[in-house]
Amino acid sequence: MDQKERMLSELPYKPWLDGMREEHIACKRKIFEFNHLPPERWNEIPALLRGILGKCGEKVWIEAPFHCDYGWNIEVGENFYANYGLTVLDVGKVIIGKNTMFGPNVSLYAVTHPLHPDSRNSGYEVGIPITIGDNVWLGGNVVIVPGVTIGNNVVVGAGSVVTKDLPDNVLAVGDPCRIVREITAADRDLYFRDRKFDVSDY
Repeated sequence: MDQKERMLSELPYKPWLDGMREEHIACKRKIFEFNHLPPERWNEIPALLRGILGKCGEKVWIEAPFHCDYGWNIEVGENFYANYGLTVLDVGKVIIGKNTMFGPNVSLYAVTHPLHPDSRNSGYEVGIPITIGDNVWLGGNVVIVPGVTIGNNVVVGAGSVVTKDLPDNVLAVGDPCRIVREITAADRDLYFRDRKFDVSDY
């Protein structure tokens, strides 16, 4: 089993062996092109993202700057939007559902290192997947740690650090992130906290 196979099997691997360094550099070239695209060439963004991401829908938009390790280990559903500063450490598989949006500076860390310094100094790391469901909104500066699964229709408040799985239909906030309440049908008529829509086309 080579290092890439070990990485994909959630086993400790060394990221500079068996062509992994070269794959990382190839991704960095694509990311460099994406992050330095002149504003007047905005229409090239979807094609560039399709060349970076392993799988994505037709309507996918990420604002530059964007950073990831490999790109091909990220799957993004239809109608995805990420604001400035998205970082995805995709050593582990990262799956993001449809109709999902991220605020600025969201970070998904699908990688970890041994706790003990002797083991950590060996250079081994391990990828642990992150899965995010459909209709999810992550507020600005949210951090998702390795191994977390977020259900469908979830909202995570700005600045939260998500260390445990979140079920469907909840609002969760904090560091560490905790469920505040369920999202219900009554929330459909509100556009911000207790403010009701004054239009009918929502």
